[in-house]
Amino acid sequence: MRPGDLFVAIRGGTAYLDDARANGATATLVPDDDFAALAAIGRAVRERIAVPVVAITGSVGKTSTKDILTALLRRRANVVAAEDGFNNEIGLPLTLCRVEADTDVVVTEMGMRGAGQIRALAEIARPQIGVITSIGPAHLEMLGSIENVAKAKAELLAFVEVAVLPENAPVLEPFVPAGLDVRRFGAPDVEIRNGHAIVNGVEFSFGARHQAENAAVALATLEVLGYPPPDGPVEVQFSRWRSQERELPGGGLLINDAWNANPVAMRAALEHLQERADGRRTVAILGDMAELGPDAPSYHEEIGRAAGTIAVVIGVGELARGYEPDAWAPTAAEAVAVAREIVRPGDAVLVKGSRSVGLEVVAEALGE
Repeated sequence: MRPGDLFVAIRGGTAYLDDARANGATATLVPDDDFAALAAIGRAVRERIAVPVVAITGSVGKTSTKDILTALLRRRANVVAAEDGFNNEIGLPLTLCRVEADTDVVVTEMGMRGAGQIRALAEIARPQIGVITSIGPAHLEMLGSIENVAKAKAELLAFVEVAVLPENAPVLEPFVPAGLDVRRFGAPDVEIRNGHAIVNGVEFSFGARHQAENAAVALATLEVLGYPPPDGPVEVQFSRWRSQERELPGGGLLINDAWNANPVAMRAALEHLQERADGRRTVAILGDMAELGPDAPSYHEEIGRAAGTIAVVIGVGELARGYEPDAWAPTAAEAVAVAREIVRPGDAVLVKGSRSVGLEVVAEALGE
């Protein structure tokens, strides 16, 4: 806390009310309804924001797209962007509350767990530009079909003036409002050179080929905002546990992608592991993919087949048995010992699973 701050006590925050007041809080708020209170604050702030607000959603890549767009904008503008994965009823209002008088652009992210949630977030943020990165098999447990996923994501489009949408996503088209100004992005022109990706002529600091698609989305959005593409290399700082790389003993490599997983993202991560291995033995530590509904076992079997070229697969969680792994652990905590026993100096290691599995503990243990 700093003098002049408002302290909002949510989810056990009442334990810190005295501390907040002692450290100069101008006021403290203990809401009856956490989400409703933060939404009201977010709407009040939004009424004072006169600069463009961008909202990014999608089944895959929304946080990385947000990170890349933020890096592009920061070369020419004062930008406020969602931190990490701040994309829900708490994170979105907190992002809006960081806007200052000299802010030029606001970049928000919108996640969902079911129908109506994107609409609720959009009602708070009222973005002028809406971005949908992709539509894929995520949240099927609650939504039932990819068509329903598309419909839920497209709730954003009722609020925006311009939409940035995939060129090839036919499942989304029935839900695009007639007359909406739509800008399309397609498969990018990408070259990996000296560990950097050159995407549609722009050089980025990352070397992950699957991030090139997110960069193409960000570049299309940058154009809508009226900013030219940069001349020199763009340094991108990705949010935690997303394709983060670090060296391991003996020339090994750890790719920590433990934030979340679905079938599309899992395939991309496995391909990236193979590309980055560069002759090293590959080890994939793969957790459950959550919220896939009744077809979850078949999705896990598909990923198991896609991982057939990986030297060693370690599954974590009950559904991860479907990968037919070489080793298995029921929880992330128990997977630490399994991974330490299997991973050798010089290996290239991928750690990826849904948020509910918490595989970051495995990545942290291997990196010690």
